[in-house]
Amino acid sequence: MANPNRLASALLVPLLLTGCQAVNTTSGGAVGVERKQYMFSMLSSDEVNQMYSQSYTQTLQEASSKGVLDKNSQNAKRVDAIARRLIAQAPVFRPDAAKWDWQVNLIDSEELNANCGPGGKIIVYSGLIDQLKLSDDELAAVMGHEIAHALREHGREAMSKAYGVQMATQVGSVLGVGDGSLQLANTGVEYLMTLPNSRSNENEADLIGLELSARAGYNPNAAISLWEKMSKASEGAPPEFMSTHPSSGSRMASLQAAIPKVMPFYQQAGK
Repeated sequence: MANPNRLASALLVPLLLTGCQAVNTTSGGAVGVERKQYMFSMLSSDEVNQMYSQSYTQTLQEASSKGVLDKNSQNAKRVDAIARRLIAQAPVFRPDAAKWDWQVNLIDSEELNANCGPGGKIIVYSGLIDQLKLSDDELAAVMGHEIAHALREHGREAMSKAYGVQMATQVGSVLGVGDGSLQLANTGVEYLMTLPNSRSNENEADLIGLELSARAGYNPNAAISLWEKMSKASEGAPPEFMSTHPSSGSRMASLQAAIPKVMPFYQQAGK
């Protein structure tokens, strides 16, 4: 009599293989980001965007109830203006981004943090601006980096990896229903909201963000001064932004090497 676990495993392997697709979510741009990404076809972009949108809305509601959702300050106006210029350049890397439901909000908090979730949901925390005394160019470097994560769908990519691991360990739930499905969803949200990006994802966000900011008319050299400030701020207790965005000695070297590739866009935007 066939072993049911072995039979389930035999069914699971082709399911995993056929359910995973190699894609490239963005064009390479002048910075040459060309890595193929592996996504579960049954985990669509729309599903991930909707999942994150719910968490984003909840975060804004909580901030509003505490009176820390900043809509009117000078920093709020700066964040909105910079976001608009960066978002206008997003279709260079993926045309469909022009139709995203982009949102940008500033939360009054001491956190040194910012993020852009799937589907273009941006949050900047005032502590990042105030404590690091960011110029518009440096703020554009932060936001461009975060927008790049959304354009490359790094959140969906991380969820796909999480789903694959969970499916491989839950052989008895080959079809992903019941409690197994709930566990997969919970794991996916954890990857979206809390876990750090990989080194390759961080490098991609650095490079695409650099080009986005240059095309939007922000000095790409600000990416260097930004990370210098972030590095100095992390000498004590590392800020939240650094804890979920691992840095390395090669980060600034990589950015420095890419600046000549994007400088013409900045110079052209200035004209």
